[in-house]
Amino acid sequence: MELSFYKILLDYLYDGVYFVNKDRKIIYWNTSAESLTGYSSKDVVGCYCYNNILKHTNCEGCLLCRGELCPLAKTLKDGFPREEELYLLHKNGHRIPILVRISPVRNEQNEIIGAVEVFSDNSRKSHLLEQLAQFKELSLIDSLTGLGNKRCVDIELSAKMNEMNKVGRPFFGVLFADIDHFKRVNDQYGHDTGDKILEMVAKTIQNSVGNRGIAFRWGGEEFFVIVNTHVKEELVKVAERVRAMTEQSVFHLGLEDIRVTISVGATLAELNDTDETLVKRADELLYVSKRNGRNKVTTSFSNE
Repeated sequence: MELSFYKILLDYLYDGVYFVNKDRKIIYWNTSAESLTGYSSKDVVGCYCYNNILKHTNCEGCLLCRGELCPLAKTLKDGFPREEELYLLHKNGHRIPILVRISPVRNEQNEIIGAVEVFSDNSRKSHLLEQLAQFKELSLIDSLTGLGNKRCVDIELSAKMNEMNKVGRPFFGVLFADIDHFKRVNDQYGHDTGDKILEMVAKTIQNSVGNRGIAFRWGGEEFFVIVNTHVKEELVKVAERVRAMTEQSVFHLGLEDIRVTISVGATLAELNDTDETLVKRADELLYVSKRNGRNKVTTSFSNE
């Protein structure tokens, strides 16, 4: 069969697929890779993956493409297949969680001549989409970002607090986040671009939280997240991921790249909390992050 036939088959796959040669030059980019990333085959074929087009990061926000941490480069070097959970940068600027599977490509002499990477959306969105469909029916969706609005926060948080009091133990935490210096963005680039930045940050926050919780737009440039954990280390990990992934996101405006950061307050719900005390504590922690230089996570736990 001709090579073009196999390319057609690969284009029918749900997963993104691309090939690189020994020098990490991208020589094939399938249709699903275009859909998942926003980058067309013309954008990437002929480029080198270390050109940092997709700006792959790990869960801690460390850039991988140019360093020794790059899993594809490791496979080209040692010949071992790899599977990792990473984040890529969509062409529109937001971060997307992906599951990456990498295998070496060998010639008849068993020499490594390249590698193939297969990647898929790792958002696990089904439960979230069901919730959002229900929220939309009740006019609880923020029209700009697609996240639940403040009214939605009130309903969800109240339900969580009632459940916590019923079972007699805390089981969730919250994050309060605010985009740093957002007024400067609106003043310099206009409100239309500001809205695009809000959309980018909203998508990045929800994708960073994944199946651990749900994000909401509190109002303006503020976001609220309910996280399904009562382990402080896990809450801090989610909060730091949200902060790092936002910092690593970028909105392309012509030839200019616009980046923003967020300040975050993170705390766990306790049995003596009310909706108001929990929100107030998270909000106060957020402003501690602001006062301490921004682009930070500030936490508070009852046993500290």
